[in-house]
Amino acid sequence: MKGIANKQLIEQLENRIELHLKESIELFQNLHERVLLHPASNGGWSIAQCLEHLNSYGHYYLPAIKKELSTQQSNHPNLVFKSSMLGSYFTQLMEPKEKMMKMKATKSHSPATDLDAYVVVAEFIAQQEELLSLLKQSIEVDMNAIRIPISIAKFIRLRLGDVFQFLIAHNHRHILQAKRNLYISYNQPVED
Repeated sequence: MKGIANKQLIEQLENRIELHLKESIELFQNLHERVLLHPASNGGWSIAQCLEHLNSYGHYYLPAIKKELSTQQSNHPNLVFKSSMLGSYFTQLMEPKEKMMKMKATKSHSPATDLDAYVVVAEFIAQQEELLSLLKQSIEVDMNAIRIPISIAKFIRLRLGDVFQFLIAHNHRHILQAKRNLYISYNQPVED
């Protein structure tokens, strides 16, 4: 697999996070709670549940990334990131595509139905801002050397660059799901 300069990878990922922040603020932040909590017409998650699912990943990965970054020194780091086969596989699995494979969330990442929708949206926005900050801190570290255990199988450790790519692709996947729910909600009456 071909490598990519840390700076270039980080710029690409920053652009995606900034889009997620913009969409979350513009589309979700000021929605009525009924719209945020309205289940998808196909029985899937509500907008708030989509975001809470992503928050559960943030609860795990953001502190893990922060901890690892705090122990790193930037003494001549390898400033070219090369994705591992497993990291690349997980990222591609999460990237939205026309025919996406449905996956069942593990119990630890399954959102409740009785959520405080406004708190969920605010937390998601705060997590995206923290993710952006952590990404910027990573420009001078060897993202190949830092390994983060994955949340569903801690014995599997992915390179930091792979974790960033996976998380951001996963966020994108579920933001698209939430946006589909928003479109459907505005084209169907929401019951009181």
